[in-house]
Amino acid sequence: MKSWIGYIVAGIIGALLVIGVQYHFLAKQDKAHAMEAIDTPSWKPHFAREADPPAVTFDFVRAAEIATPAVVYIKVEESEKLARRRYESYLDQWDPFRGTPFEGFFKDKIYDPFHRDFLPRRKGEGSGIIISPDGYIVTNNHVVEFGDRFEVTLNDGRTYSARLIGREPRADLAVLKIDAEDLPYLEYGDSDEVKVGQWVLAIGNPFGYLRSTVTAGIISAKGRDLNIIPVEGAVEEFLQTDAVINPGNSGGALVNTEGKLIGVCTAIATRTGVFNGYSFAIPSNLVRTIVDDIIQHGSYQRPLFGVYVVPIDDELQEALGLETKEGVVIDELVQGGAAQLAGLLPNDVIVKIDKRPIRTVQDLRNALANYRVGDTITVTIIRNGKEKQLQVRLQQGI
Repeated sequence: MKSWIGYIVAGIIGALLVIGVQYHFLAKQDKAHAMEAIDTPSWKPHFAREADPPAVTFDFVRAAEIATPAVVYIKVEESEKLARRRYESYLDQWDPFRGTPFEGFFKDKIYDPFHRDFLPRRKGEGSGIIISPDGYIVTNNHVVEFGDRFEVTLNDGRTYSARLIGREPRADLAVLKIDAEDLPYLEYGDSDEVKVGQWVLAIGNPFGYLRSTVTAGIISAKGRDLNIIPVEGAVEEFLQTDAVINPGNSGGALVNTEGKLIGVCTAIATRTGVFNGYSFAIPSNLVRTIVDDIIQHGSYQRPLFGVYVVPIDDELQEALGLETKEGVVIDELVQGGAAQLAGLLPNDVIVKIDKRPIRTVQDLRNALANYRVGDTITVTIIRNGKEKQLQVRLQQGI
């Protein structure tokens, strides 16, 4: 019994010794930490991680709600009368008996009345944008140019016959009109203020059956000259976007996040016939200028500047003592034209129209297309090595 009591007493004493040693060590450690804290200056730098900026959250719901009702589906057909006229014109040109007593014989045989049902007529489809509550619609010229019958289907399913108000092939634009009131329509945005990297929506009717499709992307580039409008004097300064556009989207809307129109969807860069990553739209400022003229006059009243210009090559650069090749040189002036009346001279180098820099002949053409007859523009030139500004009032062109 005594031996057990001895073991218990020894255990208790050992435990108390361990506890005492641990207490002494911890107290000494706490004192050291306290001294370190006291000796550390309050200004000692530290690298605390700054809070992350608040995440920007937004969506395209509101823009889609505004724009989608104003984008329409357009069906285009060629009437029998127009098809017959087209084929007759073709056969007149290629008649094997042309210039002989048998001229027209070949055509008469083909246009036998019994073959009327076999006369092929062209058909097509695309998109359009309502730009006024009373039914004016802008679309691409290539959507409507071959036809004379136009049917417009609204986003809500209503269908109207439309009439052609006018076309401008040089900018690939056209205007239709339906007889309706209080329609949803899109307001113009300022395409000059569009920035590369800005979010946009493309709205249209890809492939004809995917009605009112909305896709999103960014502005990839501005001022693209693609040489795709096969008309002399074409105006091309497309907005480039990676928003998905496919056949059937032509004439549809490119809108900003406020739901305002900044472009008319027109073309895609493709090797397959469908979207491959990039698409293009006509800037809204150019659209507005041309469309307003078509509505008021039935056609675009192209302003006349009155100059013939050439690009700057090495020879001209040296002869005129120019530092760069940016700009265009006036080679000749139209007698009595706007430029001559304003005091411009041959060999003047045009470098800017208002705030738009002019680097190429196409830049000058594109810049002038944004103005109307009677507008006064500020033309910045280099003459004899010095910069000069002249006011030019644009005249009626052709």
